[in-house]
Amino acid sequence: MKLKVVRYHSSDDFTLGMLLEETEGREFLCYTLEDEYRENKVSGETRIPDGTYKITLRTVGGFHGRYEKKYGPMHKGMLWVRDVPGFEYILIHTGNTDEHTAGCLLVGNSSDTKGFIGSSVTAYKRVYPKIAAAIESGEEVTITYKSWNT
Repeated sequence: MKLKVVRYHSSDDFTLGMLLEETEGREFLCYTLEDEYRENKVSGETRIPDGTYKITLRTVGGFHGRYEKKYGPMHKGMLWVRDVPGFEYILIHTGNTDEHTAGCLLVGNSSDTKGFIGSSVTAYKRVYPKIAAAIESGEEVTITYKSWNT
């Protein structure tokens, strides 16, 4: 499975994008929200660099425990974006503003140019099972981040 985040709006505080599945065409999955672009990384306040990264399941840590309780059997582990230079434990999870992320990718069903994504839990429940199932089946899952503007 090949996923792509197309970043289309960036401000001093946040970055908005769209999560797509690269199939024979491109399938829109949801909107995304991340921290802002910075030339020099500030811990917990900087989006990850453009590039392609592998996603695996992370079955330890605080997020995993909370999501296991919140989502029950649907939850197989956190979607973990791996081997990002200078970053550790980048996850795909729920949230609505840049205050809910520390470099991670938030998902939602709507977005506005003020840095808010809505219906995050609904979007997560829709996109998570498909991605987790692909990983569990042994399929390689990658995500490519591409900025249209910084």
